[in-house]
Amino acid sequence: MLMVVKNQIRITILSIKYALMREMLNKTTFITNIVFMILNNASFLIQWIVLFSLKKNIGGYNIKQVILLWGIASLTYGLSHFFFKKAFDLSETINNGKLDVFLVQPKNVLIQAITTDVEPSAIGDMIYGYIMLFIYGISLKNFLLFTLFGICGSLIITSITIIFSSLSFWFQKSDLIVDTVNRLMVNIATYPDGIFKGLTKILLYTIIPVGIVNYIPVKVLTEFNIYLTLISILVTILLVLLSFLIFNKGLKRYSSSNLMIART
Repeated sequence: MLMVVKNQIRITILSIKYALMREMLNKTTFITNIVFMILNNASFLIQWIVLFSLKKNIGGYNIKQVILLWGIASLTYGLSHFFFKKAFDLSETINNGKLDVFLVQPKNVLIQAITTDVEPSAIGDMIYGYIMLFIYGISLKNFLLFTLFGICGSLIITSITIIFSSLSFWFQKSDLIVDTVNRLMVNIATYPDGIFKGLTKILLYTIIPVGIVNYIPVKVLTEFNIYLTLISILVTILLVLLSFLIFNKGLKRYSSSNLMIART
């Protein structure tokens, strides 16, 4: 069992490595994508700086907490879209029968399907995340917690995407649900949670787990709380396991669907 896991990890690393090498063939484009993503993120933060020049507190957050929120959001987005880029196209992969190529390989189908490509601009998001941490105030504790929450957040985002994408095994047009959930997670991630109330706030800690991905890390980094940290780790583990469970259950239906379209 341990050998199988080690082989899968090695294969996954090689898959990501070769995907990155393909993207780096054109180094100018590769570097430009990274730099422009950093500049794009910085342009949005300027708007918040202007707002905080008019008001010192927005939704219970000060300027340093918003900077930290942007850092967490950028890091989680970057990690998920760099290492698991194809997870965000999983509905299309299922609907178009493009899983067939992975079914004949002696590797985990889901892991192979979501790690065959990388998003170069996501490196810019990751770099920007750590820039924001540096501005907020970097220390060994903050760096380790920030990285931990970045990894947990990226796994949660990816798992939620896989869960909703796996509905394609049962329903048509489920990709619309996936797109909606992903857009909401991205658009809401950089707004203080104090501006959300009632049912909306409940949704942000459940179906659209922005609260766990972004708001809990800000609270822990601002004032350390071991219980919130453990909740974040536990939710990550549960969602990863659930994503594999639902995908594999759906895959049994796919195997008899006669979708044999070749991968392009």
